[in-house]
Amino acid sequence: MTVADDIRVKLEAALEPAQLEVKDESHLHKGHAGAPEGGESHFRLRIVSAAFDGLNRVARQRLVNHALREELAGPVHALAMTTLTPQEAKEAE
Repeated sequence: MTVADDIRVKLEAALEPAQLEVKDESHLHKGHAGAPEGGESHFRLRIVSAAFDGLNRVARQRLVNHALREELAGPVHALAMTTLTPQEAKEAE
């Protein structure tokens, strides 16, 4: 499995998202410090989950970081995320 696949599996298990986008942006960082050959180090996430209800942005990011603690300790150098409740996602449409 790829790192993106691992991220998807872990977030689906931890957050049961209504929507989940995992985008590998490693190619945008080629040659930068922390960007290994072969990519799979820089990701952008968009997660819509009821698990975020009542949580502020920092608490939401902590949930994501906890679910991905192994990846963040290893292959993932950078992780950008948008975390929304289903209601927030609906309002953003």
